[in-house]
Amino acid sequence: MTVTLEAPNTAGERLARPHQYLMCPPEHFTVEYAINPWMDTDQPCDVSLALRQWQRLRDIYQELGHTVRIIEPLPQLPDMVFAANGGLVIGGRALAARFAYPQRADEGPAYLAWLRAAGFPAKQAVQVNEGEGDFLVVGGRVLAGTGFRTDPKAHAEVAEYFGLPVVSLELVNPRFYHLDTALAVLDDRTVAYYPEAFSAASRSVLRELYPDAVLAGAKDAMVFGLNAVSDGRNVVLAEKAVNLAEQLRERGFHPIGVDLSELLKAGGSAKCCTLEVRS
Repeated sequence: MTVTLEAPNTAGERLARPHQYLMCPPEHFTVEYAINPWMDTDQPCDVSLALRQWQRLRDIYQELGHTVRIIEPLPQLPDMVFAANGGLVIGGRALAARFAYPQRADEGPAYLAWLRAAGFPAKQAVQVNEGEGDFLVVGGRVLAGTGFRTDPKAHAEVAEYFGLPVVSLELVNPRFYHLDTALAVLDDRTVAYYPEAFSAASRSVLRELYPDAVLAGAKDAMVFGLNAVSDGRNVVLAEKAVNLAEQLRERGFHPIGVDLSELLKAGGSAKCCTLEVRS
């Protein structure tokens, strides 16, 4: 199966840009602990299905012309598939994650080793910092989440390390424990988000910064529709987020649905599986 590309929307043509992504195959995927509300250790996991769904996501990226690089999974780290949490890479510099929970602590050094081996100047964060799970680049600024995982002090660390303005946003719903579960970057000026995942003050900030944002409803947010990956035109998102997909289509984007239901058992979808490597 290949991705069918639609013609650009003539009312507001959007152009895709090639990206480089780092991914980790879910060869050791399971739910053996519960560190977010999606995880249920009594619910069985199908590793072969998780692999097939992940491979389809990787194939979509490659069919769209993006470069996918692979980090080898480690057997004692079932959540290593969620590569977005492994760090933040901007302008060829990298900051590897420091995880909030001990169950994931060894992922930080694993991603740091890969980044250094790949030639990136890299260090591990000093503060608790869960990578692109809580840090999303929108044009020349970084949106930074806190409330459940990343320490607010990490926001200042990221600003200093990368030399970019960082806007702090507070998450208040434990179902949306990382910023990338509640907000998607669509292009350098446009985001989509679920307002109810944020504090009142953070909703005000988002309204001011992005008055034309796409606002997702609860139904689409609860299937992780906002845990999406966009190249500026093509938006890869959960196939069950049908209303959000229609909103994106109306804005001139090309939504591409993907089934990552097995990985959702651990609280992850397309974006969680995808760390953008910005050279």
